[in-house]
Amino acid sequence: MPNSVVVGAQWGDEGKAKVIDYLTDKSDVIIRYQGGANAGHTVIADGRKFVFHLVPSGIIFPGKICVIGNGVVLDPEEFLKELDELNGKGIDHTGRLFISDTAHLVLPLHRLLDAAQESSAKSGGKIGTTGRGIGPAYSDKINRCGLRVGDLRNWDYFASRVTEAFAAKKRMVEEICGCSFDLTLDDLLKRMKIARDRLLPIIADTNDLVHSELAKGSNLLFEGAQGTFLDVDHGTYPFVTSSSTIAGGACTGSGVGPSAIDHVIGIVKVYTTRVGNGPFPTELNDATGERLRSVGGEFGATTGRPRRCGWFDGVLLKKAVRLNGFTRLALTKLDVFSGFEEIKVCTSYEIDGKLVDVMPSYTTDIEKAKPVYETLKGWTEDITACRRFEDLPANAIAFVKRVQQLCCDVPILIVSVGPDRVQTMEVTPL
Repeated sequence: MPNSVVVGAQWGDEGKAKVIDYLTDKSDVIIRYQGGANAGHTVIADGRKFVFHLVPSGIIFPGKICVIGNGVVLDPEEFLKELDELNGKGIDHTGRLFISDTAHLVLPLHRLLDAAQESSAKSGGKIGTTGRGIGPAYSDKINRCGLRVGDLRNWDYFASRVTEAFAAKKRMVEEICGCSFDLTLDDLLKRMKIARDRLLPIIADTNDLVHSELAKGSNLLFEGAQGTFLDVDHGTYPFVTSSSTIAGGACTGSGVGPSAIDHVIGIVKVYTTRVGNGPFPTELNDATGERLRSVGGEFGATTGRPRRCGWFDGVLLKKAVRLNGFTRLALTKLDVFSGFEEIKVCTSYEIDGKLVDVMPSYTTDIEKAKPVYETLKGWTEDITACRRFEDLPANAIAFVKRVQQLCCDVPILIVSVGPDRVQTMEVTPL
């Protein structure tokens, strides 16, 4: 198994966790490199459902080392809640789960500020965040006033920094946002002290750990969160997340150079979804969109919010291929189209009377885009039991090949025909 990065190719929720779960069996170290508890990665294995937010999805495989890298912002309480759920399901992480000491912390202060900023924003300026404090935590990181996981080792220093942050965030919430601040300093410190005692044994210099594993010849799998067009630089700004979600983020978020990466695997849902606000050219606000949502189970794993649904967008994907340098594609949720007589794929946009085949950089241009569709024939067969690509109906195969063409003919690694681990067919191995 070459060292590989797994990246969402759309706006997130593409099925990354299932692909990571599929690849973990051949990997030694799984590294989550960006994002925070705003991510929701769902794995269904052996009839059991696991939902991950911060813990790398590979943790359910015994013996695999799992790392939360420096590019992640870690909410200690959400993380420990997730560990307790894993413990309750009999998943032992002892000695193989580590948190970077240079990852930044998400405190209850950040969650309060996140909610206050979103609620006080005018309707046109609302981002549609998860309210998990991710943006404010990354803001503190860039402003060089954030607290890092390693700061928990020195409690007196940590407590003094939290005290400073408490006063500043309270003022922002109450005076600038005009919202109530339902938290006391004593309660905050008490909660963080409890979390600290449990976190200390798994805080590590994960950069040294990862490079030690590289030197031993271990196979690394880098797990991204969200999707390409939620990237803070290259996404549909300002309706984006606060981290680098593209493949390059794996290097900065874990501390390895580009030469350590052999493959970049783009996860592509065969239709398009989005959670939160922002432009969405192929969105379907009709019965077809509702059908995709219902059949595909398109509800957020983190928030439970219904996802916006639309047809496959080849214009979006062409840019995703460029931004990430995909060497393989993993197509997910092909089974959702069973029973559709016709399936549409977007091949270009019409913007101000001109056709474009690559998504523009500016959100204001994307908002004006009218999708130009090509119609493909659907199929009636239930494909959830198919285990070989050649066993798929002819129209399903033709659809997959057309999607591949629209994705610059990047080879297809796997095709998923259902949520379970076994409902996966390998097409072009790494």
